[in-house]
Amino acid sequence: MNLNEHTKFTQIDRQDMMGQIEGLPDQLNSAWELGSNQELPPWKRIQQVLIAGMGGSAIGADLLAAYVASSCRVPVVVHRDYGVPAWAVGPETLFVGSSHSGNTEETLSAFEDALNNRCSIITVSTGGKLAQAAAENSVPLWRFDHSGQPRAAVGYSFGLLLSLFARMELIPDPFEELQNAIDVMRQQQSQLASAVPDVQNLAKRLAGQIMGRWVTVIGSGVLAPVARRWKGQVSEIGKAWSQFEFLPEADHNTLAGVENPEEALAKTTVLFLRSPSDHPRNRIRTELTRRVFMVEGMGTDIVDAAGETPLANQWASLHLGDYVAYYLAMAYGVDPTPVNAIEGFKRNLAQSN
Repeated sequence: MNLNEHTKFTQIDRQDMMGQIEGLPDQLNSAWELGSNQELPPWKRIQQVLIAGMGGSAIGADLLAAYVASSCRVPVVVHRDYGVPAWAVGPETLFVGSSHSGNTEETLSAFEDALNNRCSIITVSTGGKLAQAAAENSVPLWRFDHSGQPRAAVGYSFGLLLSLFARMELIPDPFEELQNAIDVMRQQQSQLASAVPDVQNLAKRLAGQIMGRWVTVIGSGVLAPVARRWKGQVSEIGKAWSQFEFLPEADHNTLAGVENPEEALAKTTVLFLRSPSDHPRNRIRTELTRRVFMVEGMGTDIVDAAGETPLANQWASLHLGDYVAYYLAMAYGVDPTPVNAIEGFKRNLAQSN
């Protein structure tokens, strides 16, 4: 589809994924406000935090862990698996079970282990089995209402956690920086809207660049989880293959893989996410790594994040990626909301018990 024929988008986008994307700044603000009024036990001796989740529920935790890395007084670990690590024992471990549906089997498994290990526990969900288990065990549930896909609820999965960390005084009060990030997202939206033609719309141009290509997204610092988010959105919204890499790690292994297979590399586009908050050495690495890839014949581009603070950089870049993935779906002519392959796999997995 021609991306300038925006009036035809609704013929493909039958469940209004664009509306979900456009509402992300408001969702993030609502999540912060909601978290400010939820039940919170008077825990005082938390020494480590384990956040369990998968997919769209886990990415909010990734974003939080990257954002608070320079300010949080305790380690934060994101857990994408069954059970919990051996160190997650006792009330000094805060376990956060995050599941959009409340029925994610890996997160339910981790919740059970956290209960058995006597951890301090909070759950974040719209309901489901996790909400039921929380009620049965007198565990606080931070419930939010969202009827869309988990990936479209990233504002909740991040904003509630940010509020939790702020209220527990694990981090300095982020309110002003959060409001600035939301403002930057809203300002950016005016340039990314579907009615804005491709010559003036960065998201449409990037979607055009990656159409028909193998997409790799690379980020560092607070943008490392954003690279992961872009990859997930390209796959879930655009129904296209993608991968993510982190700097500086990619320069210690991925950089060597620029020789084979030549046919696939010639069809590869690498997008480097960059922000003013990047470590100076990683900014240099971005330029040098891109140069190597270009010499080897790969398509590359640098995507600069809007904003002047790490949180604004993170969320403006994330929001841009959502628009890019959406326009990629329109270009391919696929409905951006359903994830039939994932739902089919879940049914097969449930039948294998």
